[in-house]
Amino acid sequence: MSPKLPLSVLVVIHTLDLQVLLLERAQRPGYWQSVTGSLDWLEEPLEQAAAREVLEETGIDTADGRLARWNVANTFEIYGHWRHRFAPGVTHNTEHVFGLALRAPRPVTLAADEHMAFAWLPWQEAARRCFSWSNRDAIRMLGENAA
Repeated sequence: MSPKLPLSVLVVIHTLDLQVLLLERAQRPGYWQSVTGSLDWLEEPLEQAAAREVLEETGIDTADGRLARWNVANTFEIYGHWRHRFAPGVTHNTEHVFGLALRAPRPVTLAADEHMAFAWLPWQEAARRCFSWSNRDAIRMLGENAA
């Protein structure tokens, strides 16, 4: 298997009334997050990666809502327990933030190898539950910009 690229997307899936979908990681119980994933190849368009990851992790088709790039990118240190998935010496990842606005909560089909549970939560609660600061900040940005 090829090493993961240190370029990824974060997609905050939310409803018009600001319920946010969070997923609990299968290999890290208690770690809740939005949809995330690395680009499959260096030139993969970010929008394509975001739509692919949403479909793979939730079964939701982004065509059913409005996918928008937020023009926010976060660079952060990759947690040590996940570094083995990247090329030797890679320590940081750059994550591009998207939102997917849906009219209402949708049924979710989890990728069992990645996630074990999901929850639709009010944005404030979703932000508190996220283990990742970049995910938490993106959800806060969503809620604060809607106010």
